[in-house]
Amino acid sequence: MEKNPDYCRVEDALGILVGKWKPIILLILLQEGTNRFSDLKRRMPGITQKMLTKQLRELEEEDIVQRVVYPQVPPKVEYSITEYGRSLEPILEAMHEWGTKHTLHKMKQIKTTTNNGA
Repeated sequence: MEKNPDYCRVEDALGILVGKWKPIILLILLQEGTNRFSDLKRRMPGITQKMLTKQLRELEEEDIVQRVVYPQVPPKVEYSITEYGRSLEPILEAMHEWGTKHTLHKMKQIKTTTNNGA
């Protein structure tokens, strides 16, 4: 991978994906398809309504998530991944796999340190 650090776009990509909840939101939408706001909130018990709204709006601004409002009472709002947003799937999958391997690596490291120190 030969990339000129002066023109690195990794920071741009991370600027869009970084956030405790964005990867989780994206994985839910990629795996399950369209979800209502309340369903997303239920899947992420630790997120506040304000934070979920903020994260979804940011993803919507980047054309990664689509928001559809149905004119009814009570209001119904659904979120889905856009076709463009689907291009993130292999990136998120690779990051998930690396995160899993890294966690195992760190656990081995801790085990080795603990055994050597005993």
